[in-house]
Order: sequence, then structure tokens, then C-alpha cells
Amino acid sequence: MSYYFNKQVDITFEQAIERVTEELKKEGFGILTEIDVQQTLKKKLDVEFRKYKILGACNPPFAYKALQMEDKIGVMLPCNVIVQELESNRIEVAAVDPYSSMGGIKNPGLNDVASQVRDKLEKVIKNI
Repeated sequence: MSYYFNKQVDITFEQAIERVTEELKKEGFGILTEIDVQQTLKKKLDVEFRKYKILGACNPPFAYKALQMEDKIGVMLPCNVIVQELESNRIEVAAVDPYSSMGGIKNPGLNDVASQVRDKLEKVIKNI
């Protein structure tokens, strides 16, 4: 089982960030964090790296449900979505599969929430 789903698109990196943000919003997610990996690696290690951003997406109602079922589930939140520029100048967008990442937790209610969130994130990726 894969721990993510992804799609390659022929748009600019900046357009991909915009479209991902819009599609996440349509599914009830907001962006809580944005990590510019390229900039961080340049600053911390003085190395060159491709355009790569990690977006920490959160759907508050689902996060609240999950936190009510498992108080330590916050270690797996928010749901990360990456946008990266590939060598071919194509853009890849990928999202974590929350069902896969939470699969080791033996809580049927949490599995149901993770499945619903997975469906929403798969829709986001599909619609990019």
C-alpha cells in the first residue's frame, strides 16, 4: 500500500501552489504551515535544491473528530501535501494517504475518519 497519491501537471510551480490551495479549500482544508524546502536548505546548508514546498493542510472538523478519538493523533497532523519541480520541468503534487499513515492505530472510528479525509485529498489531487 502506498503512503501517498500524486499527479504530475504541466503548469508552473506557482500555479500549482495556487491550484492546490484552491482545491484544498473546496474540500474544507486550510493551509496551516508552508515550508519552502529549497529556501531552508540554502539557508541552513548552503546547498542548491529544486523548488519544493510542503503544505500542512488541515480540515478542522476532521481534525477535531480525530483528536477526540486519539489524543496523540496530533503527531500525524496536519496532512502534508507537497509540490515539487521535477528534472523534466514538470510539477508533481503529492498528498499523504492518512488512512495508510494511521493504519497502525487500532481504532475503527479513527479509520473511518482517515478514510473520509483520504477521499477528500484524493479528490484534491485529481482536480489539480
